[in-house]
Amino acid sequence: MAFGVVSLLMDFVYEGARSITGPLLGALGASGAVVGVVTGVGEAAAFGLRLVSGPLADRTRRFWTWTILGYVVTAVAVPFLGLAGVLWVASALVIAERVGKAVRSPAKDTLVSHATAVTGRGKGFAVHEAMDQVGAVIGPLTVAGILAVTGDDYAPALGVLAIPGAAAIVLLFWLRARVPDPAGYETTPTAGETVVPGQSRRLPRAFWVYAAFTAATLSGFATFGVLSFHLVRQHLLPVAAVPVIYAAAMGVDALAALATGWLYDRTGTTTLAVLPLFAAATPLLAFTRTSWLAVAGALLWGAAVGIQESTLRATVADLVPVGRRATAYGIFAGIMGAATLVGGTLTGVLYDVSVPLLITVVITIQALALALLLITRTRAVHPAGA
Repeated sequence: MAFGVVSLLMDFVYEGARSITGPLLGALGASGAVVGVVTGVGEAAAFGLRLVSGPLADRTRRFWTWTILGYVVTAVAVPFLGLAGVLWVASALVIAERVGKAVRSPAKDTLVSHATAVTGRGKGFAVHEAMDQVGAVIGPLTVAGILAVTGDDYAPALGVLAIPGAAAIVLLFWLRARVPDPAGYETTPTAGETVVPGQSRRLPRAFWVYAAFTAATLSGFATFGVLSFHLVRQHLLPVAAVPVIYAAAMGVDALAALATGWLYDRTGTTTLAVLPLFAAATPLLAFTRTSWLAVAGALLWGAAVGIQESTLRATVADLVPVGRRATAYGIFAGIMGAATLVGGTLTGVLYDVSVPLLITVVITIQALALALLLITRTRAVHPAGA
C-alpha cells in the first residue's frame, strides 16, 4: 500500500505535466508532427532504455536504488518544464522526464511483482495502477486549476508539482528501510520457474510471441500529446480544459485496469482482445471536429492505456522466472518503446497529412494485432506447435 502511495504522488507529478505537453509544445511553435515525434521519442525513451536498466537491475540486484534514482529524475525535470522558453529545451525536458521512468520501471515492476505474488498478479497490478490513477486525476486537475487562475501560465502550474515529487522521494527512502527485500513475498514458484540446464538465461518463447502482439497494437496507438494538440488546434476546448479531460481519461484508465486485471486472473490473455479494439476506435472519435465525440475518444484512449499499464505487465510476470524478470521487463519495455515511437510519430505525421488516412491506417494495424493475439493464444494452447 505504501508503494502505491509513492506511485500516486509521482503520477500526480508527471501526469500533471503530460496532460498539457501538447498545448505547451504548440505554444512554443511546434506542429502536429513535432508534437507527435517529441512525445513518441519520449515514450520510446521511457520504454527503450529499459533494455539497459532492466538487465542492470537484475545484475546488481539494487532494485530500490534504481527505483529511487528514476523517480528523482522525474521529480526534478517536471518543475523546470514550466520554465522552458524555447521549443528545444521543453522537448528535452519532456524526454528527460520519460528517461526517469525508464530508469526506475524494470526495478519497480520487479518489486511490485514480488509483492503481488500472493494476491494474484492481475489484481495486484490493477490495484497498483488504480492508485497511480488517483494521482493521475489529481495532478491534471491541479494544473488545470492553476492555468485557469493564472491565464494559462505554465510556470506556476508545473512548479507546484515539485511538492508531491519531494514527498514521494522521502516516502521511498522510508519504505526501503522498512522492506529492504520484497522478494521474500515470493512464496510459491511462478509459471516457467523451473530451471533447465543450459537454458537458465533464456526467456520463454511464449514471452517473445506475446511481445510481438504488444508491439503490433502499440504501433497503431496515438499519444495524448497528439490528441490534446487536436483539441486545442480545432478550438474544441480551451487549454485549461485539456488537463481536465486528461484527468477524466486517467479515471477511466483506473477502472479499465481493475476490470481487465480481475478478468485476467480468471480468463487469461483472452481479456487482452479489447485492447486493439479500443485502440482502433480511439481515432474514430478523438479526431473528429465535434467536442463531445473527441472527448469520448480521449476517454477511450484512457481505457486502452489502463490495460497497457496493468494487464500487459502482469502477463510478463506470469511468463518469466524470478531471476530474469527485471531483464524481461526491460526487453518488453524496449519493444513497447519502439512500437510507441512508431505509433506517436505515425499518428502525428498522418494527422498533418490526412485524418481519414490516419484512421484507416490505425484500424488496419489493430486488425493485424488482433489476429496476432489469436495466434498467441493458439500457441499457448498447443505449445508443441510453437
